[in-house]
Amino acid sequence: MTLDLAQIGAALARPGRPSSDFDLNPETVLPAGRKLRPAGVLAPITQKNGGLHLLLTKRSSALKHHPGQIAFPGGKQDAGDVNVTAAALREAREEIGLPTEQVDVLGTLPAHETVTGFMVTPVIGLVKGNFEISPEPGEVDEVFAVPLVHVLNADNYLIQSRRWRGQMRSYFVVPYGPYYIWGATARMLRAWTDQISR
Repeated sequence: MTLDLAQIGAALARPGRPSSDFDLNPETVLPAGRKLRPAGVLAPITQKNGGLHLLLTKRSSALKHHPGQIAFPGGKQDAGDVNVTAAALREAREEIGLPTEQVDVLGTLPAHETVTGFMVTPVIGLVKGNFEISPEPGEVDEVFAVPLVHVLNADNYLIQSRRWRGQMRSYFVVPYGPYYIWGATARMLRAWTDQISR
């Protein structure tokens, strides 16, 4: 499988389907009238050694929510953010030291509903040039790159299950070396994979 920026742009121009942490659990009954908080995450694409790579973070094991999990840089939209794209770019600057002016926003994927009550918009951005990765102490343990062709290949995905709040919940996993990419991050990547493949 090969992948280039033209393919990514073409995929982002096509209408996509919203995704959810509940996609693999159709028996889940969601409360009517639930309020979801807007959030944005950045999928930073870098170019190196002739290929495209995606930067991901390993969250600090000291965090209260999702400790040690693999995630995109990003977070909830604050009052000072004009939109979720601005939130994603601000969080990427704070979490990994990525200067906003070095990101060329290519587009967004349809929003993703999380089990924690967020409506997350994945923002796809191309990192222009090099920057010094600077993980935010106490929030990010590690920043690493994964080949984009790996996480945008449906053959690399597994479906696993675990008990959550007294019920079995199934979710996507896309392992890469020592990294266990699962949950909302894997589901958003799988949605991107589906959009690239159509």
